[in-house]
Amino acid sequence: MHRVQLHYTLSRDAGTALIRNPLPELLQAVAERGSISGAARALDLSYRHVWGALKRWEDQLGGELIIWGKGQSAQLSEFGSKLLWAERQAQARLAPQIAALHADLERAFAVAFDPNAHVLTLYASHDDALAALRAHAATQTDAGALHLDIRFTGSVDAIRALNEGRCTLAGFHTVADAAAQSLTARTYQPLLQPGLHKIIGFAQRTQGLIVAPGNPLGLRSLADVARTGARFINRPLGSGTRVLLDDLLAQASMDPGSIVGYALNEPSHTAIAQAVAAGAADVGMGIELAARARGLEFVPLVHERYHLACLKASLDQPATLALRTLLQTPEWLAHMTTLPGYTAWHCGEVQAMSTVLPWWQFARKKRASTPRKKP
Repeated sequence: MHRVQLHYTLSRDAGTALIRNPLPELLQAVAERGSISGAARALDLSYRHVWGALKRWEDQLGGELIIWGKGQSAQLSEFGSKLLWAERQAQARLAPQIAALHADLERAFAVAFDPNAHVLTLYASHDDALAALRAHAATQTDAGALHLDIRFTGSVDAIRALNEGRCTLAGFHTVADAAAQSLTARTYQPLLQPGLHKIIGFAQRTQGLIVAPGNPLGLRSLADVARTGARFINRPLGSGTRVLLDDLLAQASMDPGSIVGYALNEPSHTAIAQAVAAGAADVGMGIELAARARGLEFVPLVHERYHLACLKASLDQPATLALRTLLQTPEWLAHMTTLPGYTAWHCGEVQAMSTVLPWWQFARKKRASTPRKKP
């Protein structure tokens, strides 16, 4: 079976054809002109070029493309005619999809040539407010377009991606009063370095138990989940919600093994809510917005802050500045008030790491004492 490989051309005069292939163009020209020389003139190519190209295609495809009868014009062979027909059929059938792909590519490349447009790559713990921010940013054109390329992953993986240069910003979340010996502190402290990283405020959100409508098992705490044997659905290792859950279990002196389904996980808050809505689980840990979006009940357990981390070197780059400005606009702040379980928290402001992540305590430098003069 012969395989198809697609290419595209980026230039000011690329033409209007949606998908081009030189072979069907050669075959079409030969069929219309009746000769190699006529096809060459129609395509503004040399006779030698067209002849050589056709021979190379015949060798690659393993079939004769052109036939000549004595005293007759050049004609397409049956194989050549079938190839040309196949290409026309494919173009006709796929025209809507090809047109959409063509438009998407042109839109994407238009950003590269727009000096007022910015693209910001962000790896982040799953968060519905970030998804809303991406949609909101796409509608703001007054100060230049801001395109957020968001890859949702675990909080730990997001910060690692930042440190490895795979993104400009990393989204992660922590409770406000995480103790110095908590799992939260032990997880994030090795990944973030004061002086190298900067923290940008984003939101405060509520995490808790996502349960079925009416909360039929009467779950009000993690202890209730363990006591009732409710089927729990977890988040994966490396996710911020998994870190939070393990911290809460440790604070309550609970064994993770007491939670039925602790080893089972879903990749996002949305997937957790869907599992509960579908009856595949009785309860899961997640954000309020995901629960409300599916008509589920939500039992709040803790308020946490969602942070955006970047390297100090990128804090004042145009794309980061554009995001910081957008986050502080009245329009975005008003939009955040419509998201259940969210409030804006120093949105777009650069925060002191020792304040936001309290496990870092920096000793103040003592002022050098001035020697007293002898009387």
